[in-house]
Amino acid sequence: MQAKTYPRLVGDIGGTNARFAWLEAPGAPLDSVATYRCSEHATLLDAMQCYLADHGKPLPRWCAIGIANPVVGDQVKMTNHHWSFSISEVQRRLGMGRFLVINDFTALALALPALAPSDLRQVGGGKAALNAPLGLLGPGTGLGVSGLLPAVAGHGAIPINGEGGHTTLAAMDDDEEAVIRVLRLRFGHASAERAVSGIGLLNLHAAVCEVAGLPVPSAGAADITAAALAGTDESCARTLDFFCSFLGNVAGNLALTLGARGGMYIGGGIVPKLGDWFERSKFRQRFEEKGRFRTYLEAIPTYVVQAGTPPALTGAARALEEL
Repeated sequence: MQAKTYPRLVGDIGGTNARFAWLEAPGAPLDSVATYRCSEHATLLDAMQCYLADHGKPLPRWCAIGIANPVVGDQVKMTNHHWSFSISEVQRRLGMGRFLVINDFTALALALPALAPSDLRQVGGGKAALNAPLGLLGPGTGLGVSGLLPAVAGHGAIPINGEGGHTTLAAMDDDEEAVIRVLRLRFGHASAERAVSGIGLLNLHAAVCEVAGLPVPSAGAADITAAALAGTDESCARTLDFFCSFLGNVAGNLALTLGARGGMYIGGGIVPKLGDWFERSKFRQRFEEKGRFRTYLEAIPTYVVQAGTPPALTGAARALEEL
């Protein structure tokens, strides 16, 4: 019976890029991995059909995608992109027997146990506890947050499906409070995603410049990061400093909330590009700075996910078996 559910299409849909891969048969590896710019396709269905045409694939029998958005009911409208679609309509148009749509970080959480040591870069100390929850967050276009609860009798590991990126951002010192005040005045609610994401880098840069009484130059997130890493612009360096500090604070809060003694994983497209700079940042310091629970957090390892094949694709494939 399982063979009748193949071939399978899996996808990882963010606010900027849509990634797809193919599973030809049970036990087969992910194949024909490809990335498409979301802005170059009018709809998700168009992007899926483009992938199938480009790679000469038939219509899949089953499909699973992780998408950077809450998934509640049949209609999905992306937060950080204009795509909106009906799950049942896409399934009907492609003639699929099953079309599973989950949050992209739920998919990534499912992939964590399958990651090899070479897919991870540990930042700071700590050692993972066995059979303990895992925490996950990652800045990309937005800020994804999830986790993986350990397997219990009769059940596999349980991924968490939530929107933790929209929790309230907190300050650890007066400088951070000044920046958050600017964000709060601009947006009303200063969420973690307003600062710790690709869009957040732009917001942070504008806030840093405003606090310093400087004009805000026109620059994209990649420009800000590049200038900070090169040490050619002080306001950009300050922006990236705040970014990593806030990320560490959010990660520490999540680790405490989940009891993530199995490790805290940092995914998304931004942090893996920071390399050694990230290790020298205040990320780990802020992660551990939780007063009476410093010792508890010092024992939790933090890892940057730097897998070659997008791990959320692996997670989407696992979701078809486990969810």
